[in-house]
Amino acid sequence: MRFDELRTRAERWVTGPGERWAERIEETGEVPDELWQELNGLGFLRVSAPVEYGGHGVGFARWMELMEIFSRSHGSIRMIVHVVNGIWRCLDGHADQEQRERFVIPSVTGDIKVAFALTEPGNGSGADITASVVRDGDTYVLTGRKHLITFGVRCDYYLVAARLEGTTGHEGTLALMVPRHARGLTVEDTSRTMGVTGTDHASLTFDRTPVPVANRLGEEGDGLEVCLGGFLTPSRISVAMSCVGLAQRAQQLALDHARQRVTFGKPLLERQVVQFMLADNAADIEAARQLVLHAACRFQRGGDDAPMLSSMAKMHAVTMLTKVTDKALQIHGGLGYWKPGAMERVYRDARAQRFEEGTNEAQKAVVFRELLNRAEYQERGLR
Repeated sequence: MRFDELRTRAERWVTGPGERWAERIEETGEVPDELWQELNGLGFLRVSAPVEYGGHGVGFARWMELMEIFSRSHGSIRMIVHVVNGIWRCLDGHADQEQRERFVIPSVTGDIKVAFALTEPGNGSGADITASVVRDGDTYVLTGRKHLITFGVRCDYYLVAARLEGTTGHEGTLALMVPRHARGLTVEDTSRTMGVTGTDHASLTFDRTPVPVANRLGEEGDGLEVCLGGFLTPSRISVAMSCVGLAQRAQQLALDHARQRVTFGKPLLERQVVQFMLADNAADIEAARQLVLHAACRFQRGGDDAPMLSSMAKMHAVTMLTKVTDKALQIHGGLGYWKPGAMERVYRDARAQRFEEGTNEAQKAVVFRELLNRAEYQERGLR
């Protein structure tokens, strides 16, 4: 399928069936399996995967153009499309051929769902993870907790970051594919959230859960590289583009409302203060879009500045989204605050972006670290 055909299909689905699904999700608080099946049947969950895996083989930068479209839809729809189109990448980077056939390709074709299980309740999402394993022959025995695990209730496997018992730092980490119904695993549904209604989240407790060594991706010591190296940079770019798409939806809602709403005999759109708010929004959205696309192109080309640009893009886009949705809600006035209006939903969904794939504070730390590294490298080169 040509890219322009795929783009047209996505646009029509988002503005048609996607809106009807959004209304149903908000009414029921759940994302039904039928929606997953529909998205998969239309090919939307394997856009970026290689053709030989059953995907469309769309390059990453062009895929981000589609991500913007899907992000104008319901938050949970955007989450499904975002996660499934990205999880195969971190699996594939360290999988052997048998694991590729058992995990990677089925995740692309929709035969299995994989949840990313890194974050823990007592620490961050990096080298300080404490979930641990002890090796017993051909089996790892896993103990620990994970939380805020997206699709943690309905998945078939968890990609779990853990460490060899007694180790510290990156060197002791490993990545395991853990079956959803493994012995010793307790799953608690924690899906009630402010926004992104219907996306199931879970807290996981592993109590001496046996996991075959054959389910380890990469080598012992590769755990964070598996979970972060192949996932975090493109995922941050994708979340940044999600901010652009959601901001564009808020802008369109505000523009439509300003056309229709009349106060004191005059449409809101004729009032200069509203015109200036919409103009500011348009400029901010376009600036963020171009930064995200630049980061996407650098990642696609293997640029060593892609990690820094991904954090820049996410940091800038989420700040933009906060400003745009606040102005869009202000243009709606009190009407924008009431359910079941789309503006109220967009405003709630937007708040989640401020911590998905790391807060702005975390992004600034990444950017500063990269700036410092580059400055030191340049100084060494001048000596």
